[in-house]
Order: sequence, then structure tokens, then C-alpha cells
Amino acid sequence: MQVFEGWKGSRSKAAFLVVLFAFGLAAGCSQESAPQQAWQPPVPQVSVLQVNKTAVDVFGDYPARILGSKQVEVRARVQGILQEKRFVEGQGVKKGEILFVIDPAPYQIALRRAEAELATAKAAHDHAQREFGRISRLHSQNAISERERDLALNNLELARARLSLAETSVEDARLNLGYTSVRSPIEGITGMEDVSEGNLVSWGGLLTTITANDPVFVHFSMPQADAQKRRRALPGTAQEEMENILQARMIFHDNLQYHHAGTIDFAASTIDSKTATVAARAVFPNPEHTLLPGQFARVRVLVESLEGVFLVPENAVGQGREGARVFVVGQDDIVFSRTVALGPVVEGGQVVLSGLEDGEAVVVEGHVALRDGMKVTANSGQDSRKAQ
Repeated sequence: MQVFEGWKGSRSKAAFLVVLFAFGLAAGCSQESAPQQAWQPPVPQVSVLQVNKTAVDVFGDYPARILGSKQVEVRARVQGILQEKRFVEGQGVKKGEILFVIDPAPYQIALRRAEAELATAKAAHDHAQREFGRISRLHSQNAISERERDLALNNLELARARLSLAETSVEDARLNLGYTSVRSPIEGITGMEDVSEGNLVSWGGLLTTITANDPVFVHFSMPQADAQKRRRALPGTAQEEMENILQARMIFHDNLQYHHAGTIDFAASTIDSKTATVAARAVFPNPEHTLLPGQFARVRVLVESLEGVFLVPENAVGQGREGARVFVVGQDDIVFSRTVALGPVVEGGQVVLSGLEDGEAVVVEGHVALRDGMKVTANSGQDSRKAQ
């Protein structure tokens, strides 16, 4: 009797489980039969730039070194004791200003001696001239012979030669006395003295150096390609454009620009085979003497002017199978890639030589995940002149 009741309870539990399974199966079938909605990715948003043809000036920056326009070694032109120094080292001096004084006493004595010899020679010359005049009159009267007349003429010529020699000696002595005052041959900045007072200086001894730094010369070298572009632009250039081509700017290490413009006055006609560069020189005014010889800087010059090109931000250009490319937004906001020919990178952005048309919208932001044919939402928030 107890066995039957246990079996009866087990059968009730089994029936309950069958009912639960049936409900679960029905629920699963109903879910599988319900239609599922396909997931659609959001439309990407991009920023675009409307491009138009423009003219671009391409500049090149080159390392440069500043040198004085003149550098003169001041040397002694007479021998003697250096008596006095009249300048402050490192300061500016004017042309003709006295820098050193060499003891003038020996040269003053030499000048007086030469002047005395000149007076003697002049007296002898005057006597010979009077004697020749007297003898010439006697010769005309046949009172003396031809030989005596010739002798008087010879004495006069010798006296004239001695007078000329004495005059030259006086000039030389006066010149040497003047050399005892060593003057500046140019206007510029003095260097350190090489000989101090009290020392004996010999003829040709170095005393100091003077550097003219207004204007200054700036030496630099351009790559061969840039030099050739500049050279091609020179023939047939108008005067105003020529001034732009020859103009130079100086940039310091902290990106500060020198406020005076310079002019390129020399470019070598040959290329350095070792560096493949062309040596050049620019002249810069330096009225405030702020530029120092030996200083390093950068020179910025116009390399070429490009007409009918486009400017886009550098980050708008990617690489495709066929080279550089950009994405352009077409009709119905559909993007497609465009292969472009690139020029140099300038201050305004990347120069595009060809591959774009006036008025096209180039994607400048959000182009990383784009593919041809995708639909986008374009935000045109940039001016075509601002390519950065």
C-alpha cells in the first residue's frame, strides 16, 4: 500500500515537469519566430574645407653665420716703443680715430735732419743756378769756353737732383712721423690689443683688429634644387618681383625675426660637389650693432612662387595604393578618395599641385575610417584660406 502511494507521487511530479517543458518550448518558438531589426552603424561626421586655387610663395630656411662686412688688421708702420693706447677694447671707433701712439721723438729728429738737408740742398741749387746764369752770359760773349759752360750746367743738374732727393727725404720723414699716430682705417668695433704700452713694436707688428659690422655679411648655403629654382625665376623678372626674390630675412634660434630685411648680393655660379649646395651671401643693415660677427642664425629666402595651386592641412593627406590621396565629399554627402600630386609644405599647410578642382570640399577631420562610397555628415566650419 505504501509503494503504490509513492509511485503515485512520482507520477505527479513527472507530469508537472512535462508541463513546464512544454511552456518553455512554446516561449522559445515564439521568440524565434519574432522578426529581428538589423543594426545600422551611425553616419560618420567629418569636417570639410572648401578649396580654391591660390598663389603660394615657397620659402626656404638655411643655417647661416654672421660676419663683419670688413675686418682689418691694424699694424704698426714704423718701429718704436708703444707709448699710448687711446681706445677701449670692444668699443666702436670712427675712421681716422687715433688708436695707438708710438714714441714720436726719433721721427721728429729725423724730420728736422731731413729739413736741414733740404735747406742745404736748396742753397746749393740756388748757387749752381746763379753760377750757370753768369757763365752762360760769358759764353754768349765768347769770353769762356764751351767746356766751362757744360761744367756749370752739369753742376746745376746735380744740385737740382740733390734738391729733389732732399725734398723726398723730408716727405718720408714727415710720413714716418705721422705713422707714429696709429689711426683706424675704417669705422667699426675694435678687438683686443695684441701689444700693450711700453713694448717695442716692429714694422708690420699686429696691434689690434677692427671689424665693420654695419652692414654685416651673412653667409649661407642653399641646396642645389632650391638654387636652381631661384635661378630659373630670375630671367625676365620685373623689378618689384626681383626685389622680393633678392630679399632675405634673418631668424634667430628662438624664432624671433630680425626687424631689418637683407638683400642677397652674391650666389656662387658653381655647386659644391661635396655638399651639393650653392654658397650665397646676404647683406643686412646693423645700425643698432645688435648683430655680432660669428653669430649663428637662419636665413629665410624666397625659393619659388606657385600659381594655381591648392592649400590643405597636412593631416588631411593620407596614403593610398597610388600615392597621396585626400577624401572629397560629393553629391548626397558621399565621400570618395582622390589621388593628388603634392608640392612643398609651407606655412599655410600642404601645397597640392593637381588632383583637385575649385570649390570641392576636402575632408580635413574624421577621414581616418572613411571608405569610398560612404555617406557622411559634413560640417563646413573652416574658411578655404585657413589650411592649418
